This record gives sequence, C-alpha cells and structure tokens, in this order.
Amino acid sequence: MTARPSRRSVALAFGLDAVLVVVFAALGRASHDSAVLAGLWGTAWPFLAGLVAGWLVTLGWRRPAAPVRTGLGVWVVTVVGGMLLRAASGQGIAVAFIIVATLTLLVTLVGWRVVAVVVRRVRARRR
Repeated sequence: MTARPSRRSVALAFGLDAVLVVVFAALGRASHDSAVLAGLWGTAWPFLAGLVAGWLVTLGWRRPAAPVRTGLGVWVVTVVGGMLLRAASGQGIAVAFIIVATLTLLVTLVGWRVVAVVVRRVRARRR
C-alpha cells in the first residue's frame, strides 16, 4: 500500500494542472492574435471547471501524480467538460479546436505525471 500524498503534493499537483490549463488557454488566444489577458478568463474557465470536475471524478487527491488513474481521467473530464461548457456558453467548438485542445491537454495533464513517475523511478534506482 502506498503512503497518502501530503496536502502539499496534492495542492502542487492541482495547481500545476490549473496553470497548464491557463497556459493552454493563453497560448490559444495568442495564436489567434487575440488580446490574451483581456479574454483569458472567458477562454479558460470552462476548462478549469472541467479540471475541477476531473479531480472530483477521479478522486485525484488520492494519487495526484498517477498518469493513468488520475491523469487520464482528469484529462478526459477536462476536455469533455470544457467543450460542453464552451458550447453551453456560446463559445466555439470547431472540430480543429477540439482536436488541438484534446492533444494539448493530453500532453500536458498526463505528460507531467509520466515525467514525475520516470524521475521517481530513476531516483529510486540510484539509491
């Protein structure tokens, strides 16, 4: 049985996820020559709400750095929830945007967790 993650590690993991979602929104706005800061909240909030839902659905605080158990679930719920909220609020959900958002959020939300697992394993081997 693995030890419970500390509150600090849970907060850091959730914070990193949130920062990555905001960076995704900012980069998307910047790539379309939009006022990044002026409209950032409008672009980010659906995905941030999806992120919160993803953490709740996966019970992410139990294993915040787990790529499969937490990362994949958080990613799927963030994308689906974000797209549904964008549609409900009258924001665009073009197919190209769905593809870019899905792949970008996969790489970021699951990717940092994969890197964390690899780093942990390398450190354990060196001991």
